[in-house]
Amino acid sequence: MNIEEALIKDSIKSIAELFGAEVTANQLQFQKTKKEFDGNITLVVFPLLKITKKNPELSGQEIGNWLKNNSTLVNDFNVVKGFLNLVLSNAIWLESFNAVLKTDDFGFNSVPSGKTYMVEYSSPNTNKPLHLGHLRNIFLGYSVAEILKANGHKVVKTQIINDRGIHICKSMLAWQKFGNGETPDSSGLKGDHLIGKYYVKFDQVYKEQIAELISNGKSQEEAEKEAPIILEAREMLLQWEAKDPTVYSLWKTMNDWVYEGFNATYKTMNVDFDTLYYESDTYIYGKDIVEEGLKKGSFYQKEDGSVWCDLSSDKMDDKLVLRADGTSVYMTQDIGTAIERFKDYPDLSGLIYTVGNEQNHHFKVLFSILRKLGYSWAEECYHLSYGMVELPEGKMKSREGTVVDADDLMSSIVNDAKEMTQERGHIDSLSETERETLYSTIGLGGLKYYLLKVDPKSKMMFDPKESIDLNGNTGPFIQYTYARIKSVMRNCENLPLICDNNMDLQEIEIEIIQHILDFPSVINKAGSDFTPAVIANYSYELVKLYNSFYQSVSILKEENQNLQDFRILLSKSVGEIIEKGMKLLGVNVPERM
Repeated sequence: MNIEEALIKDSIKSIAELFGAEVTANQLQFQKTKKEFDGNITLVVFPLLKITKKNPELSGQEIGNWLKNNSTLVNDFNVVKGFLNLVLSNAIWLESFNAVLKTDDFGFNSVPSGKTYMVEYSSPNTNKPLHLGHLRNIFLGYSVAEILKANGHKVVKTQIINDRGIHICKSMLAWQKFGNGETPDSSGLKGDHLIGKYYVKFDQVYKEQIAELISNGKSQEEAEKEAPIILEAREMLLQWEAKDPTVYSLWKTMNDWVYEGFNATYKTMNVDFDTLYYESDTYIYGKDIVEEGLKKGSFYQKEDGSVWCDLSSDKMDDKLVLRADGTSVYMTQDIGTAIERFKDYPDLSGLIYTVGNEQNHHFKVLFSILRKLGYSWAEECYHLSYGMVELPEGKMKSREGTVVDADDLMSSIVNDAKEMTQERGHIDSLSETERETLYSTIGLGGLKYYLLKVDPKSKMMFDPKESIDLNGNTGPFIQYTYARIKSVMRNCENLPLICDNNMDLQEIEIEIIQHILDFPSVINKAGSDFTPAVIANYSYELVKLYNSFYQSVSILKEENQNLQDFRILLSKSVGEIIEKGMKLLGVNVPERM
């Protein structure tokens, strides 16, 4: 039963009988009763005053009296100014809870929506390993994809691998100059870490050369353009685009090392992708699109040969889409990639880019250019913008080697979880394999939850120790409650499928049922707003309610069998919702903890 829908029907009847007026469901505003007042659901009376032609208090009293006397849903009421607080009957809550128990996969939309969404996330560069910033990106994109599935949509998870460009040539050139044939096998380093080492090396040499040129009288700008190593890197990029055999072979070898490293990291993260795109493919297509757009007048060419898009109609500066030397820019390949994706998946209802908020302008420009090129689906492209993850030490800089490496961070947090768990004890019955799995579940679960509980648009400060705290709004706090519920369930046998409708309920039990009933709308909101934070914070509130319930009432020792069955079924339902909610965040929950 949808309680609000039933209340709307009864409220419409009350207004018709009391005031001789017809109202629609849209004219009735219901909300949860504030905690400081008695009641479960509140009808906002103010919008009805033109109909009642009475003051808010009197209007609320008359509607409340009618509902109490004529509706099977309402047990009692009170009026606070223009708010009619309704106390619903125990039978209604129990009936609604039984409907939950009878529903397969409660909260998830089992009816296909007919829509297909592509969600892009990760999208790393092949010149460095994944870092802390990637973690928020990857966990956010993966979670949004899972939430969209739960809303009944088809989802294609993808990434665009940035495997070409001047930054890739920098690490290639540095390895060629200073690597002495070093490989992942000979160094013992993961492939992505090895290549990242030479990206940092390039920057060190580049800065040294800039400093030397400045000391010889060059300006900063001149030195940056004329440093020998940057000139070599630019030449290498031209050779790569011309498919020089030696350069191309080196590029392929080094990228393969990186992919092997990335895949190991993704496995640890427990994330996946359905399809991959490579800039080395799509930039070529992007260049073709630019040439075609130039012929059609969508773009214009400057005297130096560079190609631009006039965006004045969208109140933005003109955008370079092809350099004077014929090489592409990021925008070129993004144009090509978007078009390629809609060709590959013509039924796409939307394309969601999970990219940091420093690229907000880039995506406004991209979508504007796609519209200018005549692609109507550009309106279905969405930039899932998120704030940067900051550290007490300041911003991370990949080229200077000051990033927080994703592999190192995950390993460190799992180790912290291990130390915390061993200090607490309670794991003597677990095998060594089960313990290692538990440490990983707690550590990575805490990390994911910490990065997802904050609204994506907000920047955040990352605190590794806080992420695995057993108290507060953390993943381990929720995991611990789930393990507590599983402990209760291990002592239960022969549970009924539903509970008796004729019982008196504690206020905390009604609050939990009401929160459970919100689960489908929470999943819907998380999907429409592309924000896992809604589910994370919903789960935290549910866990807080359950812990209050667990500490205030008897469950297994309750003498009334019907009441005991209800409380066990309530615990079971809370556990199932915790598991579902956490799964949507990519977080596993342990049976024991």
